[in-house]
Amino acid sequence: MGAKYNDILTLKLKKSKFYYIVIDTKKMKILAIETSCDDTGIAIISAQGRPAAGGEVNFEVLANVVASQVELGEKYGGVYPIMAKREHEKNLPVTLETALNQAQISLKEIDLISVTNGPGLEPCLWVGVNFAKALAQKWNIPIIPTNHIESHILVNLLENPNIKFPAIALVVSGGHTQIILMKAVGKYEILGETRDDAAGECFDKCAKILGLGYPGGPIISKLAAAQMESGRASPLRGGKNFKLLPRPMMNTKDYDFSFSGLKTAVLYAWKKQPASAKNSSGVARMAAEVQQAIIDVLIKKTIKAVKDYKAKSLILGGGVSANRELRSRFEFEIRNLKFETKLLIPPTNLSTDNALMVAITGYFHRNDPSTRSARPGRFRRKIEANGNLRIS
Repeated sequence: MGAKYNDILTLKLKKSKFYYIVIDTKKMKILAIETSCDDTGIAIISAQGRPAAGGEVNFEVLANVVASQVELGEKYGGVYPIMAKREHEKNLPVTLETALNQAQISLKEIDLISVTNGPGLEPCLWVGVNFAKALAQKWNIPIIPTNHIESHILVNLLENPNIKFPAIALVVSGGHTQIILMKAVGKYEILGETRDDAAGECFDKCAKILGLGYPGGPIISKLAAAQMESGRASPLRGGKNFKLLPRPMMNTKDYDFSFSGLKTAVLYAWKKQPASAKNSSGVARMAAEVQQAIIDVLIKKTIKAVKDYKAKSLILGGGVSANRELRSRFEFEIRNLKFETKLLIPPTNLSTDNALMVAITGYFHRNDPSTRSARPGRFRRKIEANGNLRIS
């Protein structure tokens, strides 16, 4: 399966520019490609509407396929870029064929290709970008690059097309933790971000300290939920010098984060515990402590931004936004604000990396004036992978 698209990976690309054409009112079929980390995603949507003119946008999901590398991550304890790159090369042709079969269409019916070109792991990004370019070249399809962070935000428009501005977005994952002021679709300002580890990375590293598997976030979340449901989510006991974990930078006046110190605090706190406290119950209690510390900081900083900017919408995105306790805490905080703010959270399967979010972002930027060329009715952009691409 997927063999008939294997040649796309080795197709020699021409040095010509890639153009994409304004298609505003017709119903578009968009094929999207996501390879920013260790999930190979292909999605196909049908979209229609004029969001720039304030009109209603209708999205129909025809296919959303993700080939996960989680088994490799579990085996080796994390994501290794070169290994992930090889898996993307293997998975893309198969995933494409699966998506086309689900959507029951051919590549000739695709109006636009949307591909993630950053931020992310650059070797992985290049696989997706080159695959998208090759498809565009062979089937003469317009192509547009998309920002991975923005895609995590805009996936919320699938079920909530009418966002009220200004909005505050928290994008929190294994590679990113950012608070973003959103003035409109395409108009962003980063208010704060992590100065070291991302929140999801902190989850993973703390899980490793506790002898848990990878990825650590879902495992810690599950253990913490069990602790809370059983009423045993109190601080870990057993070491007389044990203190609650710190909440780094939680009370600073800015919107930045720092999670590397929390990871270190977990390491030393766990080392101080007597052997009798390092049983399954002790691990679960420490997992609950870790989760609580991370969530407390995320909540405090984000709600501060919501209040400071009188945000009419709060948008969550990224893999950590799938955390049940984080969602519950945000719902509580939003209900208790003194002004009305709408909370937008994607379904858990769309919190993690997927190509559906890339397709939606591609649609909103299909007529982006920042890429206008001298040729009437046409747009142009040099498409390259950029692991450090910023949202702006």
